[in-house]
Amino acid sequence: MKFRFSKMHGLGNDFVVIDGVRQSIVLSPAQIRFLADRHFGIGCDQLLLVEQATHQEVDFCYRIFNADGGEVEQCGNGARCFVRFVHEQGLTDKREIRVETLSGVISPRLESDGEVSVDMGAPVLEPARIPFTSVLNDVIQPLEVGGQSVAITAVSMGNPHAVQVVADVDAAPVAVQGPLIESHPRFPQRVNAGFMQIKGRQRIRLRVFERGAGETLACGTGACAAVVTGILRGLLDSPVRVETHGGELSIAWQGIGTPVLMTGPALTVFTGEIELCFNPRP
Repeated sequence: MKFRFSKMHGLGNDFVVIDGVRQSIVLSPAQIRFLADRHFGIGCDQLLLVEQATHQEVDFCYRIFNADGGEVEQCGNGARCFVRFVHEQGLTDKREIRVETLSGVISPRLESDGEVSVDMGAPVLEPARIPFTSVLNDVIQPLEVGGQSVAITAVSMGNPHAVQVVADVDAAPVAVQGPLIESHPRFPQRVNAGFMQIKGRQRIRLRVFERGAGETLACGTGACAAVVTGILRGLLDSPVRVETHGGELSIAWQGIGTPVLMTGPALTVFTGEIELCFNPRP
């Protein structure tokens, strides 16, 4: 199987993006892991597959696969890259498009300055819908991690996040706690672990250990979840600039029941063609 692809990134969170509209693409989890491998494949945090719309209310479908081969519901940085990709590939000339994902429909928009804004929808806070096992409905929840209790806020932005406030993200135990939180039994579909440092009422620093990908340079849905967490805890005011290792995002949220708006860059690094002439080991 031979197909063309684009290598893209949003603040260093990088993607292999494939046109499944004009190409017939069916990939196994093992093939996705091969493509994501930074030594033997192309290398990426996630693989994004653009597909034809399944009904008239949307323009495209968009599937997201983590580097471990598993399909996930949502990816904020990927949504921005998606918009730039369909424009660069001539698949649409619409500035704002409606895109169907596993978690629902989102509406990203290519702005005149080249950045991309995405209406990420309203955050989900009910534990059962995140999903998160809890008898409490409190904003701050205790979570036992590696023999100690950490205070997290559980939020879904179409995918689950557990966000904690730390004094210094550089010193935060991301490498140790990240995998433990990701696979915590109270999150039955695993979870993205966010570590947020408050720098001011409208500025934070953030690191995210992503489900199925490990720590990434930036996480769009993680930035949204962190800002929602900070506003709910009374620590932040909208809009908020989110500093990640890969760069900055702007996140705006007006409160319960309203959508989270994310704005940031999306860039193409290179395009190419690859032939999968073998079946990688499972």
